Amino acid sequence: MLKVPGWKGALAGQHIDIRLTAPDGYQAARSYSLSSAAEAELAAVSVELMPDGEVSPYLVRGVSVGDQLEVIGPLGGWFVWRPTQLEPIRLIGGGSGIAPLVSILRTHIQSGNSAPVHLLYSVRTPDYVYFHDELMELTAKAGADVTIQYTRQAPAGWTGTVGRLDAARVTTWAATTEPTSSTYICGPTQFVELASDALVAAGADPATVRTERFGGK
Repeated sequence: MLKVPGWKGALAGQHIDIRLTAPDGYQAARSYSLSSAAEAELAAVSVELMPDGEVSPYLVRGVSVGDQLEVIGPLGGWFVWRPTQLEPIRLIGGGSGIAPLVSILRTHIQSGNSAPVHLLYSVRTPDYVYFHDELMELTAKAGADVTIQYTRQAPAGWTGTVGRLDAARVTTWAATTEPTSSTYICGPTQFVELASDALVAAGADPATVRTERFGGK
């Protein structure tokens, strides 16, 4: 959670840039999706530790309460959801790509929007589920239909499918949702391209499919 001077909130789905400057003047910056609700007073981000990265190791292991960071944003105007949108919502996330989708869920609930929500979340194992407890609570409050795809190992008693998310799985899932939905997909580039291509091939209007990719360290 970041307290940013002059912060007036952000649109659900936007991101911020965090820039670090070394004593010798070297700078490195990375973009992080906001997971906080649109009108939240604090900016919330989720940082996946990349052991050989330039920014994430410091943010995960080196930052303490009270430290100052250079924050730029909020940024982005395409991958956003507004409470005035009344069409059904499809959310597809891979790993930490759930972060901006959580922002959409939080904003959806706080705004009282009644649009149907469908979430497809792909993760390696139960240990990799971001926001696990809150995600279950958020989706329940939003009345969201939630499908989790474990790609490597599922929890005991799991009755769903296990394995990498493929085009057939995306198409089958999409067939259970409203064809007039707006879709938000966030995750690694290959994951995003697979999901978006599958939806368009199944008949989704490309203009209604919004994507956000990541991969920096």
